[in-house]
Amino acid sequence: MRYGEWAPYVSVAERRAKAAREMKKLAKKGMKIEPIAVQGRKITRTFWGEAWCSHLEKFSDYENRLPRGRTYVRNGSVCHLTVSKGSVEAIVSGSELYRVNINIVPLTANKWKNVRKKCAGQIGSMLELLQGRFSDNVMEIVTDQNTGLFPKPSEIKLACDCPDWAGMCKHIASVLYGVGTRLDHRPELLFLLRNVDHEELISAELDIQTATAEKGKRRRLAGADLSAVFGVEMEEPIKPSHKKRTSTRKVLIKISNKTAKKRAVRKTIAVKKKKKAFTPTATAVARLRKRFKLNISQFATLVGVSPPTVANWENGSGKLNLRQRTLDALTHVAELTPEQAAGKLKRNR
Repeated sequence: MRYGEWAPYVSVAERRAKAAREMKKLAKKGMKIEPIAVQGRKITRTFWGEAWCSHLEKFSDYENRLPRGRTYVRNGSVCHLTVSKGSVEAIVSGSELYRVNINIVPLTANKWKNVRKKCAGQIGSMLELLQGRFSDNVMEIVTDQNTGLFPKPSEIKLACDCPDWAGMCKHIASVLYGVGTRLDHRPELLFLLRNVDHEELISAELDIQTATAEKGKRRRLAGADLSAVFGVEMEEPIKPSHKKRTSTRKVLIKISNKTAKKRAVRKTIAVKKKKKAFTPTATAVARLRKRFKLNISQFATLVGVSPPTVANWENGSGKLNLRQRTLDALTHVAELTPEQAAGKLKRNR
């Protein structure tokens, strides 16, 4: 084939067979192959995947070029796709195997701060965030074309080693759609791609700032009428009066009850001290989940994380490096009985 000529047509079946052989060779060399598999005609099915594709299709630079990649991603031509901090790397099957690299600028600190501020108190849990279960207002914030989480064309750098000179060839277009499919299953990758921490969007952490703003208000309680503030009647100061003589028997009973209570408290403290602290390791998490007789999805709901997160924990090795909030949630779950865990899971659904 002379320079500038198109490669001869190769059927999809032939391309797939050739790609499978080449990917098998790469796997033998130690590369973890992560293909994109689209079920049916619909490329994306969840909020995050659909929002990604819809966002890119809004820009005139992309709307006429992206459709070239739909057929490729649907027929399984994206043989491998990984997402890391600010980068997407992929291998796409065409007349040859082509490597695609997409670099994305991190979300600026001001934009991320603005998104967090607008979403404060409106996202209740990690599960709601990753499943895209929140109000229309939050959806508008995170998907805003200019101030949301998704990158603009000026923040995306595209590269493919195919001979097509177009700024966006069909291989790149298929990878961009492939990212949407990947977000269907692992929405937390969008935050990794933009180099921000998705846990910062959870309202429980954001409300700390609100609590700090209330500091001045709490100071005023000292001089306030506590009866009015708390909505209860406070007892009047007890006036000196002649006390009735208490029998010796009643005094002994009171002393005995106090002693019994103190012993019970000391016993409870001793039992708590004897309990071995939960150490978050891959083996410990898997053992805990099996003790509750839960699948990965159910256990993730119980802890308040995503199913892929639990899978990553169990597939890891050694002690897990967890954020304090996640560690506290996991430690609390470890202290539950199977019956308590089942009850809590039922309430969380």
